[in-house]
Amino acid sequence: MAETIKALVEGGKASAGPPLGPALGPLGVNIMQIINAINDKTKQFNGMKVPVKVIVDPKTKNFEIEIGTPPAASLILNELGAEKGSGAPSTHKIGNLTLDQAIKVAKMKQDNLLGRELKQKTKEVIGTCVSLGVTVEGKKPQEIQKAIDDGEFDTKFS
Repeated sequence: MAETIKALVEGGKASAGPPLGPALGPLGVNIMQIINAINDKTKQFNGMKVPVKVIVDPKTKNFEIEIGTPPAASLILNELGAEKGSGAPSTHKIGNLTLDQAIKVAKMKQDNLLGRELKQKTKEVIGTCVSLGVTVEGKKPQEIQKAIDDGEFDTKFS
């Protein structure tokens, strides 16, 4: 029976310390080999938290690594170059996302978003901006979502 270890690691900077080391140790696998493979697969998400799933077969010591995409909030903050979201999102804004950046994040998260088309997926990403205290195109995220529904930005989605 394969063992599965799930963890959230910083892209390209996984280490043999917690959370991975203590979970992998009892399985008798080469921890550094797994850590290096994770770092190799996550280096493009440098500075972001990335969900990682390590599946180990305890008999053969073979392992498989599945990398998720960072949360939409992390990708948005990365686009803005911000450290963290606003503590008071309704009054304190931390940055402004362009619609093109929102579309870029939606494309990165494509497989994990619920919308059928890029338009709906982008609206989901813009929805995340509400709780982060981020404006989109200089307006409230809800206004941009309504504008997308009204077809104002259809040229960007074709």
